[in-house]
Amino acid sequence: MSRSSEIGERAGGHSAVPALPAIAGRWLSLAAAPSFALMMALSAYGADGDMICSAHDGSMLGGMVPMYLLMSLFHCGPWLRLLSREGRGACIQG
Repeated sequence: MSRSSEIGERAGGHSAVPALPAIAGRWLSLAAAPSFALMMALSAYGADGDMICSAHDGSMLGGMVPMYLLMSLFHCGPWLRLLSREGRGACIQG
């Protein structure tokens, strides 16, 4: 009997339940970069802009747009890992 099945039996739980948070975490990490990219596009081309974070009569790159761009770039790591493993038959659930 494997150690993971022993732990699942002692805890009285189903063996697939502990994997759920890990799978959800992987999906959320993949959702971050596209979400920030969408928010960047909406901020850049949206109506009225962000009055709190940008100065009046400033450039469109003076407010939230650069922040969302940087956040999108910083969260590209999971996508790059997924694309680098794609040739070896990788899947999101790992």
